[in-house]
Amino acid sequence: MIQAIAFYFFAAIVVASAVMVVMARNPVHSVLWLILAFFNAAGLMVLLGAEFIAMLLVIVYVGAVAVLFLFVVMMLDIDFAAMRAGFSRNAPLGLLIAAVLLAELLLGVGAYNAGGLALGTADGSAAQAADVSNIEALGALLYGRYIVLFEIAGIILLVAMIGAIVLTFQPPKPGARARQDVGKQIRRRPEDATVMKNPEVGQGVEL
Repeated sequence: MIQAIAFYFFAAIVVASAVMVVMARNPVHSVLWLILAFFNAAGLMVLLGAEFIAMLLVIVYVGAVAVLFLFVVMMLDIDFAAMRAGFSRNAPLGLLIAAVLLAELLLGVGAYNAGGLALGTADGSAAQAADVSNIEALGALLYGRYIVLFEIAGIILLVAMIGAIVLTFQPPKPGARARQDVGKQIRRRPEDATVMKNPEVGQGVEL
């Protein structure tokens, strides 16, 4: 009984938070509603016994992705009036995309009602051992059978991170006070950076 109550409680908050993410006028409020949706989705994963997925939702999505979204939205100088002015211009494209998504949903529901695909029967070879936890089984799959795909995903994320840095990097203007000479900093010797002083008692240090 308590499991059913918890499921409907978490599911209702997830759906309501997802609606508020779209309906909120302030982007900062949208990100905060998204964080609430992530937390309740983690609660649903705990109910399903997937504690590792729940941990990922809280640590990765809430602790990194959603907070990054929040910082970006707060730091960018967004002209909301100009964004609202362009709503009518982009409305036909948005309606077209919404119609395509609706058709895909209806097609998926129709295919589900028509009957599932015959994928064969399980032979039990990939069954999880009784004495192995969920996290251990997932780690064995990631770093065992799917290690190549896992490494490729890591390389793709690294390339995406480098690409984002390159695209957003702006070289300093000539003569700017904050301009740095990286080569000069690397070539600097320790004796040029620090000076040891041995002042006598009662005397100050000459700068």
